[in-house]
Amino acid sequence: MMHCAKGGSETMNEYATEVDDYIKQFDGEKQQRLQAIRALVHRMVPSVSECISWRMPTFRLAEGGNIIQMAAFKSHIGLYPEPDTIQALKAELAGFPTSKGAIQLPLEIPLPLELIAIIIGYRLNLLQEKQ
Repeated sequence: MMHCAKGGSETMNEYATEVDDYIKQFDGEKQQRLQAIRALVHRMVPSVSECISWRMPTFRLAEGGNIIQMAAFKSHIGLYPEPDTIQALKAELAGFPTSKGAIQLPLEIPLPLELIAIIIGYRLNLLQEKQ
């Protein structure tokens, strides 16, 4: 398992050192959503490496570069695909709370797996172009 540099985060869990441990500390619905995102990343990028960075699950290309990070909060799942991705996918993200580097997926709506796949695909293409 690849290890990432440590950093700070606002996530509910400040102590997990492995992705499994991070996910297990949340209730059923949050666990299911985190596992669904994790499974989607692995389906789309079979060679993905995962680790905890900034105290949240981080998915990276083996060659380097974060594809996406995720974190569970009280009322949403946060996705962190890098600011350039949020800017480029502004139209697709309409209706979701965003900031410069984060996307909030509220727990009261179904998990938008198609949107997450678009985000992952965009990040993957961007990272592959840089190599």
